[in-house]
Amino acid sequence: MYGPEDQGQDEQEETPSSPVPTPRMLSWARNSAAYRLGKRMHTEKQLSQAIARKAREKFEAISDEQVAALSAFAVAFGYDNKALDDVAYADVATRSGQQSGRSKRAISQRLVTKGIDRDTATAAVAEVDDLKAAVILARKRAFGPFRREPPEEKRKMKELSAFARGGFSLEIGRKVYDMSRDEAEEILTGGALF
Repeated sequence: MYGPEDQGQDEQEETPSSPVPTPRMLSWARNSAAYRLGKRMHTEKQLSQAIARKAREKFEAISDEQVAALSAFAVAFGYDNKALDDVAYADVATRSGQQSGRSKRAISQRLVTKGIDRDTATAAVAEVDDLKAAVILARKRAFGPFRREPPEEKRKMKELSAFARGGFSLEIGRKVYDMSRDEAEEILTGGALF
C-alpha cells in the first residue's frame, strides 16, 4: 500500500526528454529561419546560433540534442531554399567593407568572426584594393588629401595610426597621407596612378 507521501510519485518522476524535436518545434524552427533569412543575409553560424538561442528561450526543458537538431534543421531549410549561402555572404560583405573603407585584413577578420571559413574569406577578399579602401577611409575621416586644414606632425601621427588600426600597411597609410586630392579622386573613380 501506498501512504500519502507516495501518492503522485510516478507523476513527479522526470522522464528523459526525447532527442527528437516535436513537430511544433520543427515548424517553429522553419518559420523562424524563414523570418530571419527574409530580413537579412546570415552565415550558417549566425543562423544556427540564433535558432539555438531562441529555441532555449521559447521551449521549456528542451534538451541539447533537440536544440542541435533544430539548428541543423533551420540551416538545412536555408540551404534548401537558397536563402543561405556563405560564399555569397562573403562576397557581399567584402564589397560593402571595401566601399566603407575597410582593409583586406579587416574584412577577412570580420568574415571569420561571422562564421565564414578562412578559405572562403581569403577567396572573397582576394580582389580587394587596399589603396582604394584607404583612400575611401581618408575621405570619410577627412585625412590626407581630404584634410581641411594644413597638416601638422600630431595630426599626421593620428592619421597614420588610424590607417594602421584599420589594417592598412604603413606604406599605404603614408602613400594616402602624402597624395594630392586629384590623385585620390583618380583612385576613387577607377584610375590607377600607382
